[in-house]
Amino acid sequence: MRRSTLITLIACAASASMAYAQPLKYPGSLDLAGEWNVRLDPTIVGADRTEAVMTLPGTTDMAGLGVPNTLLPALEKPQVLRLTRKNSYVGEAVYSRDIEIPKSMAHKPLMLKLERVLWKSRVMVDGDTLDSFQESLTTPHRFVIEKGLADGRHRIELIVDNTLQHDISYDNLAHAYTNDTQVMWNGVLGEMTLTGILPISLTDLQVYGDADNRTVEVRTNINNRLDKAGKQGKKMKKVKLVYSIDGKEIFASEDNVGPGDNVVTHSFALPEYVSLWDEFNPNIYSLEVSCRYGDDVSTMAAPLGVRKLESVGRTLKMNDLPIFLRGTLECCIFPLTGNPPTSNQGWEKVMATAKEWGLNHLRFHSWCPPDAAFRVADSLGMYLQVELPEWTLHVGSTPSDSTFIYQEFDRISTSYGNHPSLCMITCGNELQSDFTFLNDLTRHMVQSDPRQLYSATSFTFEKGHGGHAEPYDQFLITQWTDDGWVRGQGVFDKESPSFNKNYDASMGCVKVPLVTHEIGQYAVYPNLQEIDKYTGTLEPLNFKAVREDMERKGLIDQAQAWTEASGRLAYILYKEEIERALKTGGLSGYQLLGLQDFPGQGTALVGLVDAFWDSKGIVSAEEFRQFNSPIVPLANFEKAVYSAGEPFEAQLMVANYSPNDLKGMAVGYSLSDNEGNAFVGRLPFAQAATGGNTAIGNISHKLEADKAKKLTLTAWIEADDAESSDNVVASNQWNIWVYPDISDQEMASLMNGVVVTDNLSQTLKGLKEGAKVLFSPNPLQIQGLEGKFVPVFWSPVHFPKQAGTMGLLTDPTNPALSEFPTDMHTSWQWWDLMKHSTTMVTDSIHGATPIVSQVDSFINNRRLSSLFEAGCGQGKIVFSGIDLLGNTSDKDAPERRQLLYSLLKYMNSDQFNPQGQITEDQIRSLMLEQNDDRSTAPESIYN
Repeated sequence: MRRSTLITLIACAASASMAYAQPLKYPGSLDLAGEWNVRLDPTIVGADRTEAVMTLPGTTDMAGLGVPNTLLPALEKPQVLRLTRKNSYVGEAVYSRDIEIPKSMAHKPLMLKLERVLWKSRVMVDGDTLDSFQESLTTPHRFVIEKGLADGRHRIELIVDNTLQHDISYDNLAHAYTNDTQVMWNGVLGEMTLTGILPISLTDLQVYGDADNRTVEVRTNINNRLDKAGKQGKKMKKVKLVYSIDGKEIFASEDNVGPGDNVVTHSFALPEYVSLWDEFNPNIYSLEVSCRYGDDVSTMAAPLGVRKLESVGRTLKMNDLPIFLRGTLECCIFPLTGNPPTSNQGWEKVMATAKEWGLNHLRFHSWCPPDAAFRVADSLGMYLQVELPEWTLHVGSTPSDSTFIYQEFDRISTSYGNHPSLCMITCGNELQSDFTFLNDLTRHMVQSDPRQLYSATSFTFEKGHGGHAEPYDQFLITQWTDDGWVRGQGVFDKESPSFNKNYDASMGCVKVPLVTHEIGQYAVYPNLQEIDKYTGTLEPLNFKAVREDMERKGLIDQAQAWTEASGRLAYILYKEEIERALKTGGLSGYQLLGLQDFPGQGTALVGLVDAFWDSKGIVSAEEFRQFNSPIVPLANFEKAVYSAGEPFEAQLMVANYSPNDLKGMAVGYSLSDNEGNAFVGRLPFAQAATGGNTAIGNISHKLEADKAKKLTLTAWIEADDAESSDNVVASNQWNIWVYPDISDQEMASLMNGVVVTDNLSQTLKGLKEGAKVLFSPNPLQIQGLEGKFVPVFWSPVHFPKQAGTMGLLTDPTNPALSEFPTDMHTSWQWWDLMKHSTTMVTDSIHGATPIVSQVDSFINNRRLSSLFEAGCGQGKIVFSGIDLLGNTSDKDAPERRQLLYSLLKYMNSDQFNPQGQITEDQIRSLMLEQNDDRSTAPESIYN
């Protein structure tokens, strides 16, 4: 049954946004928000209703229309690929309602604005179709009713088609049109207005600030409908233009306009009260232009943020100072609605949280947000990079698709280019293969709008590209250059920990500012406490399936610890990633993937904040800012693990990307243990210039230890005349481990009471005789998973060919580890031990009590152990998947000897009393008849 709803006249609107310079005064405007009739395509199989009433702005998902979800929680691909739409509709939808045109608006041209539509829209008025259609994914859809409408009631119909219109995406992953983050929604978002158009009116306003000369150039488009193009003898119409900043008139002119569109350009000096815009001083103003003709006044406004953004050699500069982008990706993740917000409030939490965690940059991966995102970024001083809605391996192959991408850039530039926060644009994400097309498009962007910087693609796997800048690139986003890697990733699993590394060796071929592509991607176990937050249009069947599996396996009490342990490992890896970037000369920043969870693409929970931008409680924003801020103390030192008597040597540095040089200060430092012992000092420095790193000085301290210790190096920046570290500008810290010299005699004494062997027969013989046995076979002879230091990359669903573990879970108070200090999670002292180990699956060995557990991937949720204890017959066993006896390495690792010492000391004590019992057959089940190379690595999604 159809229902008509009458729209009443509202006052002349002055509330439009300042991005695509919006008209402020008109003869009348109707707000179309409210109830609409909706008719869905009846051929869509499974849709429960084809006619209904719903609210616009809104989506069919929000209205509960379309095909209802019938999936139940399960660890199967449909459920774990992404969050699940409760109601899904992809097809054509017709939205209709009656409106009332007042006499004041009758028979005058009208503009219909729909702020956000996915993907194509048409309009019918009283059964007649308007000539044009709109298909932008990134900017408002606008329709002109040139002859206007008579006063009285009229029927408006919006036909919205959210089916695929152009091939822009690999496997529908581009975030402008996908079900992996935002969903393929149908409806209208944001502003919906029908506005009268004056005979002579402003239709566009573009602002170009000149920071050097303190001037501004304003280009307006004035549309003259009074005169017809080509009509002879018509005089030009004279209009008066008045320019104001924050309501204060600063310039006026009289101009003649002919028929149709007229571009009028004026430049004038900025008043003294207008200051420059950047991340530290986000000075934003409103520039208004009024066009008067007779009694008619047409007014538009645009944001004015004057800045000087440059690409100078390898340096990004803002207002003549180098900037370092501390960024993360924004992938249109809004789990309550499945669509991006169009209000300031919807973006304030995103960007305020990003700032709280030390970020100054967001990259909008393969999409462009609504105007509200730029408004909030302007006010907070965030540097934004947007991308044309494209992520494809055959870019430029279809003329109609190529035309659409060109048009999308033009629309983005016109709609959002006034915002100072819009700093960078690329043609899309990881694009292949036609770089002639991409370079032509980049040249078009560079020539069209000088207010932003441009690049052909945010990285590419295309052979012969990606490692260097393309001809028109003004910056480069990449994982590697032609000279080598510029991100850690797999390096951390292949190279032993060292904290004096950077990517200087990879920067020689770089000619433009380089930003590192998608660093991190370290998976964190799902936070099952998050499930209750999903009260909107998306169902977390992926999370629920994990919870049910953990409950079924009796592991649910471990879930929170798994989240914390895997999250802390991700955190220490993110820290080292970021610090290596800061230590690299000529690098212009990094883009995390990501600070926020990515609940699509196989449930990629790689964030330290969840999909709602709430902290997971793993690490605080304050702790993260220690190494993710404009000013960061840094330390170069060789390794994580030391033996007593070795010197600890470190070079202290300061990365300064604040707006000022640091002068007359000092770097204070301490190397302390948990018992309050500390080696303390200060290194004064005259200046640390802004825009890079400054070496402050070296420290050296001989490490003494009569027992194993974790030491913490803390460095802080303070005023040189400060008497304490109370006046701290910035601080940072790192952990190292020092182990005492354990004599061979002491080790031999401990081994007298324990059978220490890598041989299965000796193990079983000792157990039958009632002995204590430490069994440490060659890890390659153990049934299980490859020992890994790093956690799952991105997602075990998206990249299934991985070991699947997500770091250690230990109990620091376990007496077996009393001589091997550890946190509850993986830290750097475990690197060598994990790289020479096999992770054992102990689901069927119920009597095994883990000493060192592994967090499993959420797709499997197995009981995993690297080291466990049990009773067996008359004996007791500690079974080590870690190579404690050196079968797989010639290196005499002090951490290996220390862990062996700790275990032996425990096994010789009265505390060694395993509660569980296992059988000889269960021990045999963990062994292989021959060595097994089980090394794994994630494969490209494009393979």
